[in-house]
Amino acid sequence: MSKPQVITLGCRLNAFESEVMRIHAEASGHGDMVIINTCAVTSEAERQAGQTIRRLRRERPNAEIIVTGCAAQIAPEKFAAMAEVDRVLGNTEKLKAENFATGRAGERVSVSDIMAEDSVTAAPITGFETRSRAFVQIQQGCDHRCTFCIIPFGRGNSRSVPLKAIIEQTRLLVEAGYHEAVLTGVDISSYGPDLADGLGLAGMIRKLLGAVPGLDRLRLSSLDPAAIDDDLIGLAATEPRLMPHFHLSIQAGNDLILKRMARRHSRADVLEICRRLKEARAGAVFGADMIAGFPTETEAMFTETLDLVEEAGLTYLHVFPYSPRLGTPASKMPQVEPAERRRRAARLRQAGETMKTEYFNSLIGTRAMVLAERDRRGYTEHFAPVRMDLGPNAAMPAQGAVVPVSITGLIDMVLTAEPMTGTPA
Repeated sequence: MSKPQVITLGCRLNAFESEVMRIHAEASGHGDMVIINTCAVTSEAERQAGQTIRRLRRERPNAEIIVTGCAAQIAPEKFAAMAEVDRVLGNTEKLKAENFATGRAGERVSVSDIMAEDSVTAAPITGFETRSRAFVQIQQGCDHRCTFCIIPFGRGNSRSVPLKAIIEQTRLLVEAGYHEAVLTGVDISSYGPDLADGLGLAGMIRKLLGAVPGLDRLRLSSLDPAAIDDDLIGLAATEPRLMPHFHLSIQAGNDLILKRMARRHSRADVLEICRRLKEARAGAVFGADMIAGFPTETEAMFTETLDLVEEAGLTYLHVFPYSPRLGTPASKMPQVEPAERRRRAARLRQAGETMKTEYFNSLIGTRAMVLAERDRRGYTEHFAPVRMDLGPNAAMPAQGAVVPVSITGLIDMVLTAEPMTGTPA
């Protein structure tokens, strides 16, 4: 009998939850099952979910198809109406083993009120299929209401995972051989206020790293610039196991657009945060989520966003042309023409590629520690992609091993490197 298949669309939190579902589905004994874990961050993501469902039904005509994730939570009736779909599970229901044990006999639509959830379902796992790094969920949901975003209605309000559960999960993964973990959630910057111990994100990380000395590398998923405080900057300065790559949810570089987005930071705040993190941690690099063509954005406003890429030193950009989401305030604002949104997104991506090329070229001749993945590839501490030249008789590093290398060149936006003995200076 074939194993259940899990298709992950969207964020790192979805990747974590997909592994939880994989474990539940495999334990259920229902092998001919396909689970699609959907994303709702844009209307395009929802459209792609529909395409994926139809394709999988053609490829697996006899399989039980279960649709879950944020798009299913927000619009369960839409997916239930698809002839290709057997069952729809909400974001709470998808983490419960009993919903996979029932097979086709379960309720066709099982989606509860996500806003009524006041805790996070703990689901310890010991590994991730085909991944060299592990994901550890520390938080769920979001209390903010950005005008373009529908995700709080798919994930609920912010809830934090207790420190004890985070430590236990991380220990399990280290014992399973993982050297690097990524802390993930919907809004990890909001970690802690709902817990009795009073720990914020930085305080929790200190406790975690102290309790799990075997974890070599720790990364953070997307950070809200408004929540990066002195404690987190101090942690970046003093904790070498916290990787010097910080991904910021910036979205725009014009203050009026940021205000209309209901973001909590300004352009100046972003520049100050990047300056302070660079001072605190030599070699710190930044990624950023950016939206091009937000409603009411003029060419002059967009130019401020474009200029921010170089001014703040943003190396890794995730760029999205604005996509209206029904039910959000931004969808009712005066819209930028779709073609112009796409043009601005392309210009923003090109600015990001220029910054990334300059940064990668600056690394040639330096040394790094690379987390080995497949096909001689891996990532440095700064999340730069590397392909290792092992030589004709060299052994392939084990997947997940941390390998010291010397950076030798750049080909097609991937660094080349030679493994070396010892630890980089």
